[in-house]
Amino acid sequence: MFQGEQIIKSEDLTEADTDISSLIKFNGHAETLGKVFDVVKKSANGVDYVILGLENQSKIHYAMPLRHMIGDAFSYLKEYKELEAKNKKYKNYKTTHEFLSKFQKTDRLHPIITICIHYGEDEWDGPRSLIDMLDIPEKFQPLVSDYKFNLIELRKSESLKFQNKDVRTIFDISRFIYNREYATINNIYKEKTISPELGMVIGLITETQKLIDDSLRLEQEGVEFNMCKALEELEERGREKGRIEGRVEGAIKIYKKMEASREDTIKNIMEDFSLDKEVADKYVEEYY
Repeated sequence: MFQGEQIIKSEDLTEADTDISSLIKFNGHAETLGKVFDVVKKSANGVDYVILGLENQSKIHYAMPLRHMIGDAFSYLKEYKELEAKNKKYKNYKTTHEFLSKFQKTDRLHPIITICIHYGEDEWDGPRSLIDMLDIPEKFQPLVSDYKFNLIELRKSESLKFQNKDVRTIFDISRFIYNREYATINNIYKEKTISPELGMVIGLITETQKLIDDSLRLEQEGVEFNMCKALEELEERGREKGRIEGRVEGAIKIYKKMEASREDTIKNIMEDFSLDKEVADKYVEEYY
């Protein structure tokens, strides 16, 4: 976030309300809109603070810029309402302009930084700003307000600089597993162990049941986790997955030559290879 410089420190963080739902009124109509962050922290920075919002995503969300824009707007609105109530209570208005605004000229809201951490296996191919979501003539584009969101992708985290060693380990090993770079893991962690807690997090992120099971067992035994030993079996499973994928690809091409529809092809490979629909859809999307 800050080119590797540690601007925000864990000891400066305090808990904040994750629920920023708000009541929106317009033309006599009122509607409650809900929004809850996964994590919200306040960070003291100098004499004041920054509000940090965190969303964890395992899947790609194609409306994420809009989602973040609404969430940030709710957070600002919530603080504005608090200032409005305070100004009204203490009659802080010095001019008619301040009375109309319910906001003093010197009032300031606190900055909000919202970060989306996408830890799924698929690379993010969704929009990265509001403009990316709009179908807009080029001539109008300079007049339309944009809203970008901060995205951290686990799959593309090689260049990220982490101050926390455990976070760096989680990102690195998870990325290597996604890329099937088992030899790299073996080279780096051959003589190293990690805690069962880290092994559990890596297993949950990568949806690797073997790592989850081993982590639970080793935690009960009070033993450190050897990644290389656990990944020997994973590597073999990876090779088996590659063999299955090759067979699925061949089957899809045969069904296509037989002029089977996409829908029929999906049903067939679900039956042939005991796949769930989401996985079958992905295979057909890639190979049909």
